[in-house]
Amino acid sequence: VGYVPGLGRGASGFTTRSDIGPARAATAVKDKEKENNPEDDSKFDEFLGNDAGALAGTGEYDEDDKEADEIWDAVDKFMDERRRERREKRMKEELERYRIENPKITEQFADLKRKLADVAPEEWEAIPEIGDYTIKKQNRMQSFVPVPDTLLSRAVAEQEVAKSIDASGMATPMGGASSTISDLTAIGEGRGTVLGIRLDRMADSVTGQTVVDPKGYLTDLKSMTLRSDADIADIKKARLLLRSVTQTNPHHAPGWIAIVRLEELAGNFAEARRLLTEACERCPKSEDVWAEASRVYAKQSRDSAKAVLARGVAQIPDSVRLWMAAAALEGDKAAQLRVLKKALERIPISVTLWKAAIELVDQDDAKVLLDRAVECCPNQVDLWLALARLETYENAKKVLNRARKALPTEQSIWITAAQLEEANGNADMAEKIVSRALKALETAGVVISRDEWLGFAEQAEKTGMVVVCRALVRNIAFYGVEDLDREATLVGDAEEQLRKGNMEVSRTLYAILLETFPSKDSLWRAAAQLEMAHGTPQQVEALLKRAVTYCPTAEVLWLMGAKHKWKVERDVDGSRRILEEAFRSNPDSEEIWLAAFKLEFESDEAPRASLILEKARAGSGAQYPRVWMKSAIVERELGNKDKERALLEEAIRRFPHFAKLYLMLGQLAESQARTEAARNAYRSGLLRCMNSVPLWTSAAALEERSSNVAKARALLEQGRLKNPKNEELWLAAGRTER
Repeated sequence: VGYVPGLGRGASGFTTRSDIGPARAATAVKDKEKENNPEDDSKFDEFLGNDAGALAGTGEYDEDDKEADEIWDAVDKFMDERRRERREKRMKEELERYRIENPKITEQFADLKRKLADVAPEEWEAIPEIGDYTIKKQNRMQSFVPVPDTLLSRAVAEQEVAKSIDASGMATPMGGASSTISDLTAIGEGRGTVLGIRLDRMADSVTGQTVVDPKGYLTDLKSMTLRSDADIADIKKARLLLRSVTQTNPHHAPGWIAIVRLEELAGNFAEARRLLTEACERCPKSEDVWAEASRVYAKQSRDSAKAVLARGVAQIPDSVRLWMAAAALEGDKAAQLRVLKKALERIPISVTLWKAAIELVDQDDAKVLLDRAVECCPNQVDLWLALARLETYENAKKVLNRARKALPTEQSIWITAAQLEEANGNADMAEKIVSRALKALETAGVVISRDEWLGFAEQAEKTGMVVVCRALVRNIAFYGVEDLDREATLVGDAEEQLRKGNMEVSRTLYAILLETFPSKDSLWRAAAQLEMAHGTPQQVEALLKRAVTYCPTAEVLWLMGAKHKWKVERDVDGSRRILEEAFRSNPDSEEIWLAAFKLEFESDEAPRASLILEKARAGSGAQYPRVWMKSAIVERELGNKDKERALLEEAIRRFPHFAKLYLMLGQLAESQARTEAARNAYRSGLLRCMNSVPLWTSAAALEERSSNVAKARALLEQGRLKNPKNEELWLAAGRTER
């Protein structure tokens, strides 16, 4: 096998399939050679390269090799980062040098373009027009030759107008033997005359002048549909397609309606009516076809549309749509009511027909119709409620009782019954009905929604039914709410209702919260703020009295009551009585002592204010620095300078870190022209209260008034060092330098 004769002496010979073996074996050998070929492109690896990595001949690529490659990559990246700044700087310099050497056209002429703004209009106009210096292909010299006589005579003959008729009739230029018009110019004049006559018909004669309505004329022009050849071709294609639809399935109503509207769009109204007649014969039970026919025929005449609908209701007597369309075609209410009554004889369960008929009659007839309507349609709550509104109180109760029996799961019937009782002065019965409603609806299997009932309460408040609103909120407030979430849920609901503007709902929710959590002073404050904003003074006073009864140690409630009595009701004595009660419940309260002082001081009762503060200093109020400060203020108002100084010195001894005391002492000394004493007071205060900006500014102002500007500057600089971010000190320093 494989022997080739003469191969040793250079003969090539030939081989056959039997010499080299089957094709598969040869391919296998070839594949093996290809696998051993290191330059084979099919072995290219995106990660390792063409030779599958440097370790391809020694082993597999394991984790150590991968880690080594990652280390070398990190080294390369680090070296590249070190050289990046230098490389970017070099690239930036090269780019700038290139732009300097090769500037843009706009940069070269930028200075000249800026100078154009200074050119005067006269200089612009003096610029000469540039000629056409472009190199164009010049037209060749044109040669003119005389026109042949035959061409001129033919042109004259074409424009010639015949002015006479040959007697024999054989040489008549246009028309037949009976034609008498041969002047084309007269034909043009005739067209103008006809157009003028038509315009005269459209015009109105007013005092010998012809007035044409331009808006009406333009409207007529706009109504004219000018179709292009493409539109006409599309209409023809659509007509052919829709005719195929109606011929293939003649009982398909949408196909007939489509082709009718196509013909109507094309302006073929006669064809549209003919197709509608055929459609009504082919599809007599289709509401859409009869409705379309009435619409199209109504454009021709109302009687034609009535006749079409009469045939339609004869074919489909239970069609509410056709009966409503027939009633709409009638001109007066009596005729419409007559049509609707006839329709109700055929379709007594149609709510639409009943409502349409009720709208056409007065109140007495409406009661009769509604009474019959609820018998035919007992499941329609709207009809029951409408009948109840029209009836008297006793009859309305009977109607609503019948409605509850017919619709035991309808919530609005119960609410309407409660509103009926409230409207007639039976508030207790209204609350009982709402309470019974919740139980009855649960028994009937109705899923009660808390949000829905709150919505009912909002509607009741908007309609003025306050009792029903409160009853609804009280019965649904804790429905489905966990005990731990009661306070948070109701507070959130009350705030949301307040944002919506539903004050009564929010007030009722707060009332429920106060009944459930009477010791929560935050709830009393929120309720009091609500009453102050939207209630009456009497409601605010009553609420705050209840609040201090349940929360006697809540100082803010006592203060709110006293302030309301003083500011709103202008009752100073009543405010004093409230503060006296507050003292008994809170004998050590600084806020109450100061409130009592403020009441007397602002009421121009400085001696009484002094006595109150003296009593406070003798008792538990001596532990509060503001009590001493207010005492000094009262003595200043009374003019007792010595007593004021004594109080301030005693207060400083008790409270050495209260900055306002030093400030007041310094101001007292300044008022008495005792500059050194004022300076000592400010200095003592700054040693203990370095963060007090008023002390720094007052001390600097004193030095500046004493002409010690350098010392004032030094004080402000020290203050800025202690309080570097305070803008007042910087501002004072700037003013000192003026």
